[in-house]
This record gives sequence, C-alpha cells and structure tokens, in this order.
Amino acid sequence: MKKLFASCCVFLLLATGCVGPMGSKESGGTLIGAGTGALIGSQIGGGRGTLVAVAIGTLAGALVGQEVGKSLDRADRLAMQQNAQYALEYTPTRQSTAWRNPDSGNYGSITPIETYQASSGQYCREYLQNVVVGGQQQQAYGTACRQPDGSWKITR
Repeated sequence: MKKLFASCCVFLLLATGCVGPMGSKESGGTLIGAGTGALIGSQIGGGRGTLVAVAIGTLAGALVGQEVGKSLDRADRLAMQQNAQYALEYTPTRQSTAWRNPDSGNYGSITPIETYQASSGQYCREYLQNVVVGGQQQQAYGTACRQPDGSWKITR
C-alpha cells in the first residue's frame, strides 16, 4: 500500500504539470527527489500518519531534487546513464559502481539491490542510486527491467 501511494504521488506530480515546464535536469532531479522523499516518508508512522508522511516526503523530496537537477549538466547525465546501464547489466547484487565528472565535480554511484525475473519474462533489478551535486547528496530507489534490445529501462 505504501509503495502504491508513493507511486501515485509521483504520477500526480507529472500529471498535474508540476514538472512539465522545467528543463530536463530539473525534471530528472524532481523525480529522483520525489521518489526518495516518498520512500523516506513511507518509513514514518503508521496507518493514516504514514500516508501523510509519504505525501509530505514526496513533495519535499521533489523540491530538493529539482534544485539538484538544475545543477546536472549534459556530461553529468551522460556519465550517470552510462554507469547505470553498465551497473544494471554487469554489476553483482549489492556492489556499487561509480561515475564522476571531473569538470563539474559531480559524482554518484548505483548499487543493484535485487535481481529477479518478472512474470513477463523480463529480467529486472531494484537499485539504489546516489548523486552528489555541489556537495549535496540525493538518493533514489527504483526498478529497471532489461528491454529486448539489451538496454535497461527504469520502470519505477
């Protein structure tokens, strides 16, 4: 129930246009922050209090993530995406791979947490991603599944 509510909050942010007019860096940061905030919020309280914490965490995380996203340049995003594809394909569970942009000083890592085969037959991996921009660290938890062409696509 908690994960479903967190996913709905992120969907609502997108559907209401909250991230639509922003640049791509801000949109990505907003989504990462919203997911992280929702995850943190889901760990707080119980019953109705948990739902409120998830909603507040989602919104707060989106705002913080938006600010971090503004600072990721094209080279940062490319390094992060290449690292994610490599990590999801080749890195053993619970081992991290890192990326760093020497020009911006930004860096991060991705750690596959669990690997499984979905009912569709696709292989999927849950992962934890850390990004440090200007000394501020953001974490995101997600799931990616291998596509028929061998690439990995984030599914949540």
